Amino acid sequence: MLFRRDTPYNDLPPLPPPGLLETAPVLKATLRAGRALAELKGYCQTLPEPELLLQAVALQESKDSSEIENIVTTQDELYQAAAVPDDWSSGASPPAKEVLRYRQAMRLGWQLLQQTGLLTSNTMIRIMQQLKDTQEGVRRLPGTALLNAKTGAIIYTPPEGEAVIRDKLHALEVFLHADSELDPLVRMALLHYQFEAIHPFADGNGRTGRILNVLYLVQQDLLTLPVLYLSGYILQHKETYYRSLRAVTEEGRWEAWILYMLQAVESTAQDTLARVTALQHLRQHTYAQVKTLLKTAPTRELSDLMVSYPYLKIRTLESIGITRRQTAADYLKTLADHGLLRVVKAGRDHYYINDALVHLFGRSQSLTESPHL
Repeated sequence: MLFRRDTPYNDLPPLPPPGLLETAPVLKATLRAGRALAELKGYCQTLPEPELLLQAVALQESKDSSEIENIVTTQDELYQAAAVPDDWSSGASPPAKEVLRYRQAMRLGWQLLQQTGLLTSNTMIRIMQQLKDTQEGVRRLPGTALLNAKTGAIIYTPPEGEAVIRDKLHALEVFLHADSELDPLVRMALLHYQFEAIHPFADGNGRTGRILNVLYLVQQDLLTLPVLYLSGYILQHKETYYRSLRAVTEEGRWEAWILYMLQAVESTAQDTLARVTALQHLRQHTYAQVKTLLKTAPTRELSDLMVSYPYLKIRTLESIGITRRQTAADYLKTLADHGLLRVVKAGRDHYYINDALVHLFGRSQSLTESPHL
């Protein structure tokens, strides 16, 4: 059956598609992306306790990936909500809650991959459920269609029927685990398209698919940690992203799509390496300063916290278990007095802002300028 925008695409072909995928331009782009990715992987392997550096990186990815779906929050709002890990759900705005649930979904996916060693359709469902705070699984009701945001016209109708969707997810799972001569980066590009085309859930498909990208790279041992996230690149090139997806469906233009994803990997790997390198330098500098200023404090734990959370509160130190309230207040005041943190009052709360960490992930509206405070 020919593809029609207004008809459920139940005849979506399984992977891999026929024809030559690794064309000369694709092979060249694959080599460039692979080199950039290997350099990032190698640097991360040299770091002591590299998982500590994922906190701030993951928070920025959560914000960018959610923004692609028009779930927008300011950095100030997000960092305030994230300041107390076990209490963000109570006072956070709906967009901030969505973003922080995305970060939880990323962690869950990483944990599941560590347990099983393989991406499965169940992993995909569990990620979406965490992301959307739901027990729902794949779509059961008919009527799902993707619309042009400006005109309201139907641009794509994904496969319909629970059995059909589960069959296509199973076929995708088989493809991911089958022996193949295709480069893993090319396979990741195919994975991302196919998951988007299946569109298995009522909501959260795009964000789930972007989490699957990095988990697949880890599964293929191209990374040892889930540190490469493509959402920032996609956000900057959003129109090309959606246009390239549609071109595969409507015209079979795989080369342009694969090249887009390879460029996203190369660019993001280079950017992530620069950020992680700067983050590690900041971590070392922070440790040295904290050790000098707070001679009796748990220096390593406190300095690691400062490069994991852009905004700190007294309760942050309490909830992590570093120290009790009064001692936490004394530590933060000393650090603020010596310029390592900037203290800002928002309502009844005091936030201690690590401007160096905030600037690593882009400048944003200052907390003191936020109109809602």
